[in-house]
Amino acid sequence: MSYIAPFYNLILVVHLVVCFFLISVILLQAGKGADMGAAFGAGGSQSLFGARGATTLLAKTTTLAAMIFLITSLSLAGIHKSRVDGFDKSVVPKQVESTSAPTETK
Repeated sequence: MSYIAPFYNLILVVHLVVCFFLISVILLQAGKGADMGAAFGAGGSQSLFGARGATTLLAKTTTLAAMIFLITSLSLAGIHKSRVDGFDKSVVPKQVESTSAPTETK
């Protein structure tokens, strides 16, 4: 993964753009229950092939954006793992023990 490390900022920007694009595309889609009335003959369907219909351009775009999101997520995780020096890294700092001698009380 070290050959991808120079592209970290580019991958991060692509990841963020795809993230917001994916949110937008998902919110634009109609729910699966929107065509249930058309399946039982109540009104016309929006698609030529029946209530279920063919895969729309919006659904294909969502699938492509999800794949790009997954690839960029795995790439960023791999880059981060390769940047870590050792496996014993922790987010909790180690407590430093003081080396001073204890004081005596009288």
